[in-house]
Amino acid sequence: MNTTRRKFLGTMTTLAATAGVASAWPRAFSVGGTFQGTTRVGLIGANGMGWANLNSMLKVPGVQCTALCDVDAHVLNKRADELKTRGIEPKLYGKHEELLADPNVDAVIIGTPDHWHCLQLVDACKAGKDVYVEKPLGNSIAECNAMVAAAAKYGRAVQVGQWQRSQQHFRDAIEFVHSGKLGKIRLVKAWAYQGWMKSIPVKPDGPAPEGVDYMRWLGPAKQRPFNPNRFHFEFRWFWDYAGGLMTDWGVHMLDFALIGMKATTPKSIMATGGKFAYPDDAAETPDTLTTAYEFDDFTVQWEHANGIDGGPYGRNHGVAFIGNFGTLVLDRGGWEVIPEGDRMEAVPLQKSQDNGLDKHTTNFIDVVRSRKLEDLHAPITAGAHIAIFSQMGNIAYRTGEKIYWDAPKGRFSSEAANKLLAAEYHNGYRIPATG
Repeated sequence: MNTTRRKFLGTMTTLAATAGVASAWPRAFSVGGTFQGTTRVGLIGANGMGWANLNSMLKVPGVQCTALCDVDAHVLNKRADELKTRGIEPKLYGKHEELLADPNVDAVIIGTPDHWHCLQLVDACKAGKDVYVEKPLGNSIAECNAMVAAAAKYGRAVQVGQWQRSQQHFRDAIEFVHSGKLGKIRLVKAWAYQGWMKSIPVKPDGPAPEGVDYMRWLGPAKQRPFNPNRFHFEFRWFWDYAGGLMTDWGVHMLDFALIGMKATTPKSIMATGGKFAYPDDAAETPDTLTTAYEFDDFTVQWEHANGIDGGPYGRNHGVAFIGNFGTLVLDRGGWEVIPEGDRMEAVPLQKSQDNGLDKHTTNFIDVVRSRKLEDLHAPITAGAHIAIFSQMGNIAYRTGEKIYWDAPKGRFSSEAANKLLAAEYHNGYRIPATG
């Protein structure tokens, strides 16, 4: 890495110091500002959520798609054809640097696998583009710090794709938590039980599909033969590219655990789990995991399980704030309060009434036009903070230790844990300097 130890630790300390701001609500919570001309958007990574984000953004008046980039020519051409039927004909690129050099692009969506987010976001900021980046923000703590530093240095608007932050019912639920009506909250549970995530059968290595620039797809990840299990959606189950459900869903649900408790960094983290459901399949990340984050007077607990939907409170995902008087349960569908005996009144299910993704992309475009970066609902500092928090859970699992976080130093007490602060970069790539 060309990041010096001093600069790296300095950025870690800065992020730790600002974490309280990162986990709080933005100052403004409005969407749909006054239309101010045309905003030209380019998409890097045209599959999955990248494509969903673009289609959401195109609903905003004055937004045009002027460029698409993907390393898979099949995906790139498919998306170009779909846009053409709607009268949209963007320029097509195979390398993100070429798209970023296009003067007809004002802002970019980054929808690539996690291990590419850092390099592409830093390059975009340097190129003067605003960025909507998918979650989790980065694939390591060091990457998150480099991205925060780049956004600040170049003054760019960066929205992280944690779109629940733009949903009103999430905000309403957190306001109820902050009201104190639940009494003393001693435990917060967050979880993702995903029944549709089945076993990934082992497949042999082979040639990359025609039209795929495989070395470009690998980027900074370790060079290895192409395997279909590591490509497109399934990449998230391999440590080279992502962090499994702990980071994929953890950044959504744990974000609200921290907001609700007005919490920043934990004192200690421990995790236990493994490949219990599918011990012999191709995935590397655990299909079953329990992680405990220790704070001064409460605990945050994360659980995930692949292949089953029977999560706590009958929900396959959610957050539960467990207080002395009652428990508030929150998920994407709504929130309710379950009283502890007769200590408080129940609150029936308050259902979601809005489209969080559309509100989130609208908020981003509003800020791109207004330049009021403080109005972002999921600014880069918030995305970095919760990505780091989730990665701490994975680090505890991978080391098998109870690890302690030294917030002022931005380090763990364990050297085994500190070795996982930064992802290994290969193929001539380097983690961008933070200075």
